[in-house]
Amino acid sequence: MRVIAGTFRSRLLEAPPGMSTRPTSDRLRESLFNVLAPHIADANFLDLYAGSGAVGIEAISRGAQTVTFVEHGRDAARILRGNLERLGITDGFRIRAGSVKVFLTARSSNSGPEPQRYEVVFLDPPYDADEEYTSTLGLLGGPAAVHLAPGAVVIAEHRRKQSLEDRYGSLKRTRLLQQGDAALSFYSFHGDVPPKEAGALRPLEP
Repeated sequence: MRVIAGTFRSRLLEAPPGMSTRPTSDRLRESLFNVLAPHIADANFLDLYAGSGAVGIEAISRGAQTVTFVEHGRDAARILRGNLERLGITDGFRIRAGSVKVFLTARSSNSGPEPQRYEVVFLDPPYDADEEYTSTLGLLGGPAAVHLAPGAVVIAEHRRKQSLEDRYGSLKRTRLLQQGDAALSFYSFHGDVPPKEAGALRPLEP
């Protein structure tokens, strides 16, 4: 794997061994960021099921303000940290060890501090874990929408033959990009927006 563009263009990245963690291919990642290009600069980016961190690192390379990586696997998290270290990335990111569900629900509590709001969220669960797609997209379109900035974009990578819903609460699918056996479903956040937060990134067009 390599970084496609930006500050760290063409730098190589390590991927976890085996098939339990499936890195997003260079070609699919390039297609993803071609679509996201107007949304990345200065954005707060959330990389769920981060694995090697290739997607979040691509966002850093292209000018994201901050990236939060959420990864449960110990080996994958070790490789993620190694990739950041090899590139000399020392700030502008956070790594949250643990499950995506715990991350989203723990920070959705009304009694806790105001959660970070993200303009772009990417999720890439294991293809066979259908319940992870339903659970995570359902949370982001529902109680965990507190993590989303007005007009946020949420992207799910999945099998081409796997059908995701067109709506998950406040998330509405605006685009489906298919490439080989993989697909990317793009959702826009259509939740209530407090007046003080006007002027956020515009939703993706179909």
